[in-house]
Amino acid sequence: MDKEGGSVNRPPLLDGSNYDYWKSRMVAFLKSIDSKTWKSVVKGWNHPVVADKDGNATAELKPEEEWSKEEDELALGNSKALNALFNGIDKNMFRLIKKCTVVKEAWEILKVSHEGTTKMKMSRLQLLTTKFENLKMKEDESIHVFHMSVLDFANSFDSLGEKMSDEKIVRKILRSLPKQFDMKVTAIEEAQDIVSMKVDELVGSLQTFELGIKDRIEKKSKSIAFVSNANDEESQGDLETDESISDAIVLLGRQLNKVLRRMDERPGSNVKNIQFDISRQANNQKKTRYDERISQTKGVQCHECEGYGHIRAKCATFLKKRKKGLTVTWSDEESEGEVESEAAKHITVLT
Repeated sequence: MDKEGGSVNRPPLLDGSNYDYWKSRMVAFLKSIDSKTWKSVVKGWNHPVVADKDGNATAELKPEEEWSKEEDELALGNSKALNALFNGIDKNMFRLIKKCTVVKEAWEILKVSHEGTTKMKMSRLQLLTTKFENLKMKEDESIHVFHMSVLDFANSFDSLGEKMSDEKIVRKILRSLPKQFDMKVTAIEEAQDIVSMKVDELVGSLQTFELGIKDRIEKKSKSIAFVSNANDEESQGDLETDESISDAIVLLGRQLNKVLRRMDERPGSNVKNIQFDISRQANNQKKTRYDERISQTKGVQCHECEGYGHIRAKCATFLKKRKKGLTVTWSDEESEGEVESEAAKHITVLT
C-alpha cells in the first residue's frame, strides 16, 4: 500500500483527491532538492543533440558520454524531479505519467487531469465563487473552525490561478458572523482599517471576544442552576414541615378518639358527633397529603377552601373548624381521674 512519507526525504503522496494539498507540498519538496530540479519542472528539459560543423543543432541525440558538465547537471535536475513525482503518486496516478521521460510533461499531465483545461477552470471558478459567497458561520461553530473553512476556499481559489487578498478574506469573515458578533463587528469596522488589516489579527480579536461570550453563558447557566436548586430545596423543606404537622394532627386525633370513647361510656355524656368529626378530619388529612404530592407540578391548592398559595393544614377555614371540633366541655366536677389526666396530656401536646 502506498503511504505518504513522514520525513523531508520522501515526497507527499497524491491519491487523486488531494491535489491542491499535494501540489503545494510537492512544489516545496522539489525546491528543497536544488534550484535546477525545480527549474526543470518550470522550463522543461531537452535531450542534448549533436551539432553540425556550423554549430547548429541536428536531430541526432548526443551520447551521454559526450555531454558537457552543464548538460549533465540539467539532465540530473530533470531526473531528480521526475523521480520525486514517481514516488509522490499512487498506482492509479502513476498510469498517467509512467511513459514520461521529461518532468515538465509529467507535471502538466497531472495538472490538467486535476485542474482541467482553461474552460473547465472557469466553470470550477464560478462554482467555487458561488459556494464562497454562500458560506456563513453557524451558531454552534467556533471562530477557529470557520477560519479554517475560509482558508480552504482561499487555497482552492489559489490552485485555480486566482489569489485571494487578505482584505477580501477579512471582509468575508466580518459579514459572515452570527448575530452575537454584531457589536464586535461594528467596533472593528469603526476602529480598524479593513484594507490593511491582517487575517490573523482579525481572527485573534474575534477569538478573544468569543471567549467572553462563552464565559458569560457559563456564568448565566450556573446562576440559573443555583436558583433552581435553592427553590427545590426550599419546596422540599416546606413539604417536610407540612407533612410533619399533618402527621402530628392525625396522631392527636387518634388519641383524642380514645379519650372521647371513654367519656362516652360515662352517664350523661354525648360526644359521638365530636368523635365522628375528628375521625372524618383524620381521614381527610391522609387524603390531603396524597393530593398535595400529586398536585405539586400544578401548583399548591387548598382542598378546604380551594384557594391557591397554601395547603389545607395551614388554611384558616380548616383551622377554625378543627378548633371547633376539638373543643370539649369538660365537667367541672371531674377534677381528678384517668380521663382528665390523659386529655390534659394531649392538649398540652397540641399547644
